[in-house]
Amino acid sequence: MGIELSSTKPAPASYPFNSSEGLDLDEAYERAQKGEGLQWVRMPYGEPGWLVSRYDDARFVLGDRRFSHAAVAENDAPRMRELQTPSGILGMDAPDHTRLRGLVTRAFTPRRVEARRPHVKELTASLLQDMKAIGSPVDLVEHYAIPIPVAVICGLLGVPNEDRALFRGWCDIAMSTSSLTAEDHVRLAGELMSYLSDLVEDRRAAPQDDLVSALIEARDVNGRLSHEELVNLIVFLLFAGHETTASQISSFVLVLLEQPDQLALLRSRPDLLENAVEELTRFIPLGIGAAFPRYATEDIEVGGTLIRAGEPVLIQSNAASRDALRFPSPGVLDITRDDARHHLGYGHGPHHCLGASLARLELQEALRTLLDGLPGLHLAQDVEWKKETIVRGPRRMFVAW
Repeated sequence: MGIELSSTKPAPASYPFNSSEGLDLDEAYERAQKGEGLQWVRMPYGEPGWLVSRYDDARFVLGDRRFSHAAVAENDAPRMRELQTPSGILGMDAPDHTRLRGLVTRAFTPRRVEARRPHVKELTASLLQDMKAIGSPVDLVEHYAIPIPVAVICGLLGVPNEDRALFRGWCDIAMSTSSLTAEDHVRLAGELMSYLSDLVEDRRAAPQDDLVSALIEARDVNGRLSHEELVNLIVFLLFAGHETTASQISSFVLVLLEQPDQLALLRSRPDLLENAVEELTRFIPLGIGAAFPRYATEDIEVGGTLIRAGEPVLIQSNAASRDALRFPSPGVLDITRDDARHHLGYGHGPHHCLGASLARLELQEALRTLLDGLPGLHLAQDVEWKKETIVRGPRRMFVAW
């Protein structure tokens, strides 16, 4: 491939490509992957940028520190919404990003995450019993998919059981399944920040075995965390992956119900559950488009295109995980696929998802409990889809058994 210089860029294509309804991957991605160089696109707001949709190109950009997250704050970055909101740790580069990430990583070691499996099993079993008590049909999103990540992150942070109902409301701030007004957002955000300030003070006076106490110790003893960073980091941990995991739970179930051969195979081969979660993560393009742009800090060639210093890059990891050059028959769901775990659903490189192991655990136990407890599970009516959101998925999904 030849190098396409910035001075010869074509008119930008309108982006994103995917529809908010359904879970299909738009054919435009396959054309982009087969074409020469990268595609120049324009999102609803911000300046145009380069779209990366091939697997090898995506891994390269995700792992190369010459692409800056922090530069987003200094530019009119490509984005879906008019307001450009702060992105916390996601908007940092080394060394600040490395410092904050290192403080949280200890909470997500394989041993610590695996120790939470019995609690997640108990949670999903309890929610299943609640669903049975309500009786079919029941909304799987409202009564199962959303409560799981809310309860898990509250447990990790050390939120008392009696306060978890409050957090369900506060999490609506980040959930596109909600219909909150701008005033509601402001009010709930203020309530959340006030609560977290009180929680920090409580844990400072009486530390417990939870992540908030560990972060307070890092701030007070080691002097490595400012108060603002501490509170913002807790908010990030509360919201990060919450909507993604909730959307994955309902979307995984939907796709399995739509592909009865794969569902039957998984029921007959429970040993395939972990691999099935990886393959479903690879196969389902939750993102309506690329999010979290980064900027080149110097001229860099990617996929046959010369990206000039100061130009933004958008990475569509979902499309990259459906790249035919990396995965044979990428548009086919195959829960026996040997290399399914090589998907880019959790990113790659310095900003690889901190909670990937925890998300995997939640998804595994959510599916296991449903498959074991509801052998006759089926859709009760048409799915209602989320609208105007980066993360796609059912808004309401009534199931019966």
